[in-house]
Amino acid sequence: MFDVTVVTAPRSDEDFSSFAPDLAAYRAIIMNYDAPDWPADLRARFEKYVDEGGGLVIVHASNNAFPNWPAFNEMAGIGGWRSRNENAGPYWYFQDGKLVLDPTPGPAGMHGQRLPFQVTTRTPEHPILRGLPPVWMHTADELYGKLRGPGKNMTVLATAHSDLQNKGTGHEEPMLLVLHHGKGRIFHTIMGHDVYALSCVGFTTTFQRGAEWAATGMVTQKVPANFPTPNSVSYRVDIAEMDPDMLKGASDPIRK
Repeated sequence: MFDVTVVTAPRSDEDFSSFAPDLAAYRAIIMNYDAPDWPADLRARFEKYVDEGGGLVIVHASNNAFPNWPAFNEMAGIGGWRSRNENAGPYWYFQDGKLVLDPTPGPAGMHGQRLPFQVTTRTPEHPILRGLPPVWMHTADELYGKLRGPGKNMTVLATAHSDLQNKGTGHEEPMLLVLHHGKGRIFHTIMGHDVYALSCVGFTTTFQRGAEWAATGMVTQKVPANFPTPNSVSYRVDIAEMDPDMLKGASDPIRK
C-alpha cells in the first residue's frame, strides 16, 4: 500500500550541500537516522514540512540524533544518548498505570541485553493499536530506558517493563508514541534495533499502521492472523533463516 523512495544522507565526513530531498513530494518521512547534524537550511525545510502537515515516523535509534535541535526533540518527545541530560527534559515512564515525568538529574539512554519482552497497550482506542491484543510478545530487542525529552503533545500508546535483572530501570518504559507538531502527525517506535527485531510481526504491524496514520490520519490495515500473543513471538520470515543465538530467551512458543 506504500510507494517508497529511499534517501541516504551523506556520511559524517562528506558534503551536505547537495543533499536536498524534495520533502514536500511525500505524505510521510520514515526516519532511521542517527548520524551527523544537518545544516540549518535542511533543518528549516524539515521543520516546515512537519509543521505544514507532513507525517513523520521515528524509528528506534533515530531518537538519539540531533540532541541540540529543539524542534526535532519536540517531534520525538523523548530520546537518549548523545550527551543528553536533565537539560533535555525529564525522564518519562509509566508508574501505577499513569505517565509520569521524573526530573532526576542524569544521562539519558540505557538498555540491557537484547531479550524478548512483552508490550502492553496503554491507549487501545488509538487507530494504530485498535484491534491488537492488550499484551503481546516482542522478539529480542533493545528495550530502551531512561529516555528524556520535552514530552510535548505526546501520547504513549504502549510500554514495556524494563527488568532490573537485565540491567533495567524497573519501570514501564514507553515503546510506542504519537505526537503532533504543528499540523504534522508523528509516530515514534522505540523498538527495531536490527533485522531480528524488525522481523517481529508485532513490530511490522505497528510500524506499518503507524506509517499509514502519520501519512493519512487513518489506519485501514487489518491485524494479521499471526500477530504475537502474550506468550509467543511471531516472525515474518522463516525462523530457520535466523541466527538461533538471537532467539535465546524466547522460551515460549514461536509462531510463524
